[in-house]
Amino acid sequence: MELTTVWFLLVAVLFTGYFILEGFDFGVGMLLPVLGRDDRQRRVLINTIGPVWDGNEVWLITAGGAMFAAFPEWYATLFSGFYLPLLLILLALIARGVAFEYRHKRPEASWKRRWDQAIFWGSAIPAVLWGVAFANIFRGVPLDADHEYVGGLLDLLNPYALLGGLTTLGLFLTHGAVFLALKTTGDIRERAGALAVKLGVGTAVAAVAFLSWSLTIRSSAAAVVLAVGAALALLGGLAAAKVRREGWAFTGTAVAIALAVATLFAALFPNVMPSTLDAAGTLTATNAASTPYTLKIMTWVAVIFTPIVLAYQGWTYWVFRRRIGVQNIPQH
Repeated sequence: MELTTVWFLLVAVLFTGYFILEGFDFGVGMLLPVLGRDDRQRRVLINTIGPVWDGNEVWLITAGGAMFAAFPEWYATLFSGFYLPLLLILLALIARGVAFEYRHKRPEASWKRRWDQAIFWGSAIPAVLWGVAFANIFRGVPLDADHEYVGGLLDLLNPYALLGGLTTLGLFLTHGAVFLALKTTGDIRERAGALAVKLGVGTAVAAVAFLSWSLTIRSSAAAVVLAVGAALALLGGLAAAKVRREGWAFTGTAVAIALAVATLFAALFPNVMPSTLDAAGTLTATNAASTPYTLKIMTWVAVIFTPIVLAYQGWTYWVFRRRIGVQNIPQH
């Protein structure tokens, strides 16, 4: 297998891991005003992701770094053409991170309410815009022969991309609700499980519509199989949530997200950013890649350090695996 293919697969894996792990983070943040009926319940929700949310964001940093080093042409075109959406995502993530750290610094309800709003919007904006961004990458954007983006903001807000944003929004909300049912006890667990099923129905409709539309744009046998697998995994996860098997439900939504992302990457390859203007402007895994020597050095670095990072993050999840409830939150 060529190193360009290896690194295309690695970038796909990194973004898949990011969407699975940060996906339930976003879902919890968006559900904060829905499932948190008082301050103690909202603190329970925040504490479910407190030990892991910043580690989950490392997947995005690593994915961006891998793209920059392995496919600099792809990175440059993406971050220049999608500058405004990616800037909004960055600002939302900053606001969200600050909110997690500052919410508990003062006891006033108004202070906490403002930071709760920052957590909500800091989760909702990326949840939508990541779907819009990846839908546009898959569909193709106006690139000239020099691989420069020559479109405007409205070109990114096409119906297909907006459906992609709605799909990721629904997937992350459902994934977050299932995660809360898995990690909490008592009333929050009951309401989160019931909400996951309700959200999942609408999400399944949007996901099937989006993946079906995607396969009409470009497809492969592997992509079709992966898309069907994503739909089945989501339905299986919702069925498990219905009978309160939260572990299986979370596995189902996680697999559904993974297979949905894999569907897009499988159908996209060997392209990394198609051009809607001229085939000569299309970026591929070959013409966007770094030199073979650079890819070789990066491969050795990845082989050495990736298992260490995965082991550390796995250990973190194991340590904080227990359920929590309002009984674990002291009254002030």
